[in-house]
Amino acid sequence: MRLYTPNFVPEDPNAKFNGFIPLDKIKVTYSCSSGPGGQNVNRVNTKVDLRFHLKEATWLDEEIREKLSEQCKNNINKEGYLIIKSELTRSQQLNLADALEKLRNLIRKTMVEPRERSSVFWERIRKLQVQAAQRRVFAKRMRSQTRQDRRGADV
Repeated sequence: MRLYTPNFVPEDPNAKFNGFIPLDKIKVTYSCSSGPGGQNVNRVNTKVDLRFHLKEATWLDEEIREKLSEQCKNNINKEGYLIIKSELTRSQQLNLADALEKLRNLIRKTMVEPRERSSVFWERIRKLQVQAAQRRVFAKRMRSQTRQDRRGADV
């Protein structure tokens, strides 16, 4: 089976990412999947590894590449390749589609700006932390009291 990239015209040329991933710029490798599955696991290469050099990915905006390198630093090897794996199903094509969707989701997640939190939010977080500390200290006192009660009056 041969993969191909369909001709695609983006709807909004000003968009940073429109969901299109050029397959000719990505290296796709298949290997035997791990886990249960009988002889199918030993015979068929269903596990999919997508990899591409992040610095040389001209099909991505520079800002997206920088954010991807920050957010996915555990998935980038020493040579600078971003690696995405999928062995969800027993089908090679479904695993390829899953890996491509994982990549799309990673890219879309980088484009979402984090919400600005209000001072009310941070005050509520602080109060919850204080309450948790008070509950922890109270539980320690109760355990200590239980142990003292077990020792008896001779001490």
